[in-house]
Amino acid sequence: MNPSHQPGQGGPLAGLRIVEFAGIGPGPFAAMLLADMGAELVRLDRPGGADPYSQNVVARGRPTVTVDLKDPGDRAGALALLERADALIEGFRPGVMERLGLGPDIVLARNPRLVYGRMTGWGQDGPLARSAGHDITYMAVTGALAAIGPAERPVPPLNLVGDYGGGSLYLVAGLLAGLLSAGRTGRGQVVDAAICDGAASLMAMFSELASQGRWSDRREANLLDGGAPWYRAYACRDGRHVAIGPLEPQFYALFRRLTGLDADPDFDRRDDPAMWPILRHKLEMLFAGRTRDEWCRLLEGTDACVAPVLSLSEAADHPHLAARGTFVTVDGTVQPAPAPRFSGTPTAIKPPSGPLTLAEAVVRWSGEGSF
Repeated sequence: MNPSHQPGQGGPLAGLRIVEFAGIGPGPFAAMLLADMGAELVRLDRPGGADPYSQNVVARGRPTVTVDLKDPGDRAGALALLERADALIEGFRPGVMERLGLGPDIVLARNPRLVYGRMTGWGQDGPLARSAGHDITYMAVTGALAAIGPAERPVPPLNLVGDYGGGSLYLVAGLLAGLLSAGRTGRGQVVDAAICDGAASLMAMFSELASQGRWSDRREANLLDGGAPWYRAYACRDGRHVAIGPLEPQFYALFRRLTGLDADPDFDRRDDPAMWPILRHKLEMLFAGRTRDEWCRLLEGTDACVAPVLSLSEAADHPHLAARGTFVTVDGTVQPAPAPRFSGTPTAIKPPSGPLTLAEAVVRWSGEGSF
């Protein structure tokens, strides 16, 4: 096992204490990343409120404490934890934490150094702030969804671009920036992490290309959206696929040479969009002539930039990922190992802790104890 995945090691965030108010989607994933990097988290969840999509992997690395935040005693216990915490994660609709008596004004008055992370789809203000939504709707208004998929219709890229890319990762970056600021100034603050903002931010390069007239609103008509013949996936003889991406001229030249396409003058005109349908058809015929594994034996590992399109069940066995320990098995569940990796403060998946009550959590955080 790679040493960065050895249990019992302290990660780069060791010593940080974070209270997570349980939710679904981006909040728990952000908490998982922080726990993998060594932060000490406690997850507060309502009775019977476990997220059905994150029972194991996404909820790893921190204990769950059942609380009824409408109960004055449990609310007081939550405040006692927050007084000793460095950061908070919550993903309720705007106003919910305030109605519970746990809004930023109250919490920051008790703990001025705390960084208050708020994870929502639409943000804390704006016309849609209090409306329901999901990853697909947040992506839809930013231009991201319209750019992804075949020409006929947009296709949601799982919940990777919205919930996790535009939500979780921006929340983690915001919390860490807030913690750095608090370390310098002694003052915490609120981090308003909205998926619609993050997804729009992820589209920065494409916004620039569009402003320069170098990006079409039509799908499958651009360099990186499957329109370019040399940047897409192709079906092989066995029905499986390979992905190709020789963007640079030298990689494209090698790809042509290895596949025998260097003799076809049509492929000299790769930068002419009028030729793209012709080149795509020729590549479709080419890749249909061999199985996926046959193509990989010829092309994978070269600068031709070709890789097999693996299913999730296949990915853990890929030689490169297996050599790096990119996936690990914990309690019988194959799951991604912590990322990124650190040379001096290795990350780890913390072993599950036993049942914990709110009172026990408060007592442990009252001293130097941990979970």
